[in-house]
Formats: sequence, structure tokens, C-alpha cells
Amino acid sequence: MATTTNLLRQRRFLPLFVTQLFNAFNDNLYKTTMVLFVVYAVYNDESTEASFSALASALFIIPFFLLSALAGQLADMRDKAKIIRTVKACEIGLMIIGATGLYFAYNGILVHSVAIPLLLLALLLTGIQSTFLGPIKYAILPQHLKKEEVLAGTGLVEAGTYVAILGGTILAGPLAVDYTGWAAIGIIITACIGYLVSRQIPAAPPMGEVEKLDWNILRASFNLIRDTMHIRDVFYAILAISFFWTIGAVLFIQFPPLAKNTIMASPEVASLFLVVFSIGVAIGSVAVNALLKGKVSARYSPVSVLFMGGFVVAFYLVCKAWQTDLPTELLNIGEFLAWPMATAMLLCLLGISVAGGMFVVPLYAFLTTRVAPEKASRTIAANNIVNSGAMVAGSLVAMGMSAAGIPIAEQVLLCAAMCLVSAWLGWKLYSVERELAAQA
Repeated sequence: MATTTNLLRQRRFLPLFVTQLFNAFNDNLYKTTMVLFVVYAVYNDESTEASFSALASALFIIPFFLLSALAGQLADMRDKAKIIRTVKACEIGLMIIGATGLYFAYNGILVHSVAIPLLLLALLLTGIQSTFLGPIKYAILPQHLKKEEVLAGTGLVEAGTYVAILGGTILAGPLAVDYTGWAAIGIIITACIGYLVSRQIPAAPPMGEVEKLDWNILRASFNLIRDTMHIRDVFYAILAISFFWTIGAVLFIQFPPLAKNTIMASPEVASLFLVVFSIGVAIGSVAVNALLKGKVSARYSPVSVLFMGGFVVAFYLVCKAWQTDLPTELLNIGEFLAWPMATAMLLCLLGISVAGGMFVVPLYAFLTTRVAPEKASRTIAANNIVNSGAMVAGSLVAMGMSAAGIPIAEQVLLCAAMCLVSAWLGWKLYSVERELAAQA
């Protein structure tokens, strides 16, 4: 805890932490407001709503799959702080596009032909922005922090990200049904603040030999994955993280239509689900650092994700029980909290997310501490490529299940099954970790 508190007072960490916080806040404020507005105010069919939610998630993820190799090369071959500032400056422009789409949608101007395409374009550009920031937010830590501080720094970045998601989500619920334009104004102001804070991040120049950039994204992606995945503990960490984020992607796709159609709840309740999920991951991120006492280890990962799967099954059972006594009108937050089984539902969500945070945070620390510092960004980029491919696949499966008429509640069970695979991968990683420790 002393290390954590100390890092938050250091210029070598605080500006990066705050920049990432504003970035996650703005991304989530925009994406959640847009999805909730379209689901609740534009469409009126569960299958269409679920498909739109999946499409939005896929558009955000696809840039990670296509551009992560280039992003990783840039981060290792150029000053990471300069890249952050450039990307944050571009965010101002893309949020103006998103704000325009929100304005058109709120005022009923060319909703299907112009507003929704603008909203989705801005979301795609937001995904590109996050792709270029992704390798840096973890890979810069070993460059600015001491070795014993990296796990604490990783946990803080992860926890801060989810606290920011929490803030964006809390605002997104009411803004999704508030047509006064505050969401459009807010995302532009937040982008400007994020850029100003990013200018305080200390320089982070390349740490190794500067190599020529490979602009062939397919070849670069293949070579990057090949050159990274031969390291056994990194290989299992990347696969385990990929399955975790696939589970998270499917759950986030399901939350808005599930809240509206399965639980009969308002946008604020859908937002509340995402809030609880974000709080839980933040708690899990900090808790696992305390349990491991700063040591990078997958010791608790297998059991954490098994608990996560158990809570997913419990959440499904609560949803089924809920459907036996459905309300006749959409519930606001107060009415939802007063409804039978609401507390059990929220506790299940909290359990899912706490266990998930405890599972994934040590795995990110593996990626930055098990490779040479000059290759850390490319390792994170390789992870992002595999992650995004798995998440797109999960989004497509969710879209396919919705198109096939499989109820949203039943789709939740897919996540429970995937937790078993993640537990096996976490166990394999811990086995390799112990084997390498015995050889040292």
C-alpha cells in the first residue's frame, strides 16, 4: 500500500495515470451513451438491439487486430510520451465527430442515414486511438518504475481504468435519455483536458536499437506474434488474457439488451450493471497486488477465474428466476433495487468482476517483466492482436446467437464455459512459472 501511495505522488507515474484515466473515462462515456441511446430510443427489437451492441463492440475492437503490430513498433522505436500526446491531440477531432453524431441523433436529424454512421465512425476512430495507446500504458511502466513497483503500477493503471469506466458509465445512463447535448459537450471537453495532462508525462525514448518500421500490417502482425509467443510464460499469459477479454466483451455486449428485455429495466439500470462490473475489477486489481505482495505471479489466477465462472452461472440462475415475476414497465434504479432478487443479481455481477480483476492483473505484469524492456511495447501489442481477434470472434458468436433467436440470458452461459478454458490456461502458466523458478 505504501508503494501504491508513493507512486501517486511521483511525476514519473501520476501524469500517465491521470491521462489513462481521462482516456478510459471519455471512451466509455461516449460508447456507453451512444449504445444505450440507440438501444433504448432508436430500436425496439431484442435481436436488433443485441446485434447493434455487438457491431459497436466489434468496430471498437477491429483496429486492435489490424494495427497493434504497427502501434507496438512505434512505441518501442519512438518516444512513448510523444506518441501519447499526438494520439490525445487526435482524440479532440474524433470526439467532435462523435459529438456531431450525438447532436443529430438527439434531435432526430437523419438518424439512420447520417447520425448512426457518424456515431459508429467515431467509435471506430476511438478504437484506433486506443490501439496506439494500448502498448504504451503498460510498457512504459518498467521504463519509469523500479522493478518492485511494476506490479503495483500495473494494478493502479488497471484499477484507475475501471474507476474511470465507472465514472463514464454513471454519467452515460442519464445522458443517454437527456437530449440537451451535455454528452456531446462533455466528450470534447474531456478530450481537451486529457491532452493537456498528457503534456506532463516525462520523456520515454527508445531503450534499444531503433529498427526500421514494417508498414505491411499483415506481415508485421504475423512476425510479431511469432517472435513473442515462443516464450512459454508469455504465451500462456497472452492466451489467458485473450479468453478473459472475450468473456468481458460478450458480457458487455449482453448487458444493455439484457437489462431492457430480460430484466425490464431503464438505461440507468443498464449503466448500473456496468458500474458494478467496473467497481469489481478495480477491487480485484488492488486486492491481488496485496495478496501477492508485489511479486509477479499467476498463483491466484486459476482459482480466481473458476470463481468468476461460478458467479456467471449464479447470475444466469438469478436472471431465470427474475423472469418468473417480470415487471410490466421499465424499472428505474430505485424500483429495480426494491425488486426481489436485485441484490442477488448485483452481488453476482460484483463477484464476476472482482474475480476477473484478480485473474487478469498479474498476467499483464508478466508481459512487461518477462521480456527485454526494449521489446515490452511489442509484447503488449502482440497480446492486443490475439486479444482483439478473440474478442471479435466472441462478438460474432454473440451476434450469431442473437440472430439464431437464442435468448440473451442463455448466452450468458457461454461465458461460464469459457472460464473453464481460462482456468486451465492460468494453471498452465503457473506450472511454467514454478518450473522456471526451480531452474533459476
